Amino acid sequence: MKSSLRKVVVVDGCRTPFMRSGSAYMDLMSYQLGHFAIKGLLTQTGIPVEEIDHVIMGNVVSNILTPNVARESALAAGIPSHVPCRTVSQACISANRAISDAYLEIASGRADAVVAGGVDSISDAPIQFRKAMRKKLFKAQKLKGPGDYLGFLFSLRPPDFFPERPKVAEYSTKRVMGQDCDIMAARFEISREAQDAFAVRSHHTAHAAFEAGHLDQEVVDVSFPPKFNSLKKDNGIRPDTSTEKTKRLKPAFDRTFGTLTAANSSFLTDGAAVSLIMAEEKALDLGLTPKAEIIDFVFTGQDVKEELLLGPAYATASLLKKKGMSLADFDVIEFHEAFAGQVLSNIAALASDSFSKEYLGWEGAVGEIDRDKLNRWGGSLSIGHPFGATGARIVTTTANRLLEENGTYGLLASCAAGAHGHAMILKRYDA
Repeated sequence: MKSSLRKVVVVDGCRTPFMRSGSAYMDLMSYQLGHFAIKGLLTQTGIPVEEIDHVIMGNVVSNILTPNVARESALAAGIPSHVPCRTVSQACISANRAISDAYLEIASGRADAVVAGGVDSISDAPIQFRKAMRKKLFKAQKLKGPGDYLGFLFSLRPPDFFPERPKVAEYSTKRVMGQDCDIMAARFEISREAQDAFAVRSHHTAHAAFEAGHLDQEVVDVSFPPKFNSLKKDNGIRPDTSTEKTKRLKPAFDRTFGTLTAANSSFLTDGAAVSLIMAEEKALDLGLTPKAEIIDFVFTGQDVKEELLLGPAYATASLLKKKGMSLADFDVIEFHEAFAGQVLSNIAALASDSFSKEYLGWEGAVGEIDRDKLNRWGGSLSIGHPFGATGARIVTTTANRLLEENGTYGLLASCAAGAHGHAMILKRYDA
C-alpha cells in the first residue's frame, strides 16, 4: 500500500446474537438479520445515516428473493436509498472481503464512511428440486391449454418431488470440509485429545467473556414478532462442557479413523455482523473516536485438494513478510475456528521449519503463536459461524481486545472454502 493512501480506521462494530441454525431465527430471512446488525451499529455509533457512502455485505447462502442482501438489509435499517449497496461472496471470508473492499474505497478517496460486514442464515437456505423437476417446471411456463397441463401432470413422477439436500461440500473435490480437515489434522499429527481440549477452551473463554461484559459490547439485542422476546446472547456456548464429555462423541466425518466430532467442529449458525469503517479525518470531524487502524491485509489461494484449510498459515506468512513483522509483534491474535483441528494445524504449519521453507517462502519457521494471545474471548467453535458474517465479528473482537488489553498490534486470519485465506493487521488507535 502506498503512503499516499488515506488512513482507514475501524470506528466500531457489532453483531446480532449468533444462533444455531433451526433455532431462534428459523422464521426470519437473512436480510432481517442484516437489518438488525446495521441498525444496531447506527445506534451504537450515533453516525447520521446521511454520512454513510456505501454498504458492503458478505453472504454465502443466498436467498433467491434477496440476491443483493446488502441492499435489503440497509433499506430496512434506514439507510437512504441513494446509498449504493453491494453483496460480495468469498465463502467464509466474505465479510473479510467486504471490510477489505471498504478499506480500498476509503483509502483511495472514493468514500469516507462504509458499513461493511456480512450475514448468513442457514435456516433461510433455499431448498430446490432436482434438475429433472426444474427442467419440467421451466418448460411448464410455456403451457397454454388444458391438454398441455394434463400432459405436464402425467409427466410428473414421485422422485421429481424429492428435494435436493443442501450439502456444504467443495464443488471441485466433492468432499465436505470436515473430511479435508480430518486429512489435514492427520498430516500435522493433531490428536483428538488436543482438538477436544481446544474446543472446550473456546466454550469456556467465550462464556467468561460474556460474564466479564466483553462480548456484551459487541452484541445488539434482537427482538421480533410475534413474541418479541429479547435475544441478547449466543445460544451455542456451552460453559459446562469438558473433555470428559467431548471424548464420548464418535467421529463425525471419517467414521473409522477420523478425529473430528460435533464438539470440535463449528456448527451451522445464523447471524449478522457489521463494522463502521471510515477515513480517520472524517471520523474525527464527526466527533467519533476510532478503535483501531487497518494497517494492511492479504488474500491468498491454495491447492484445493491438499490445502483447503491452510489459508491462515499462508495469509499470515505472506502478510508478515510484506510488513517485515513477526508473530511476536502482536499482542492480540484472532484465528477463525472452523474446526479445532484446522486452527491447530495452521499453528503447527507456522511453527514448522520444513513447511515454512517448502510452502510459505520463509527461510525457517514463521514462528510460534503464543496461545495466551489467541482467541481469548472464544471463537467460532463456541460463538458460532454464520459464513458471511464471521470476518466482521473477528475484526470487532480484535479491535476491542486491543483496547481492553492495552495492546498495540492485532493479527486476524481466516480460512475459506475454495482454499482461500485472509489475514489483516489492526493497530490500536491512539488519538
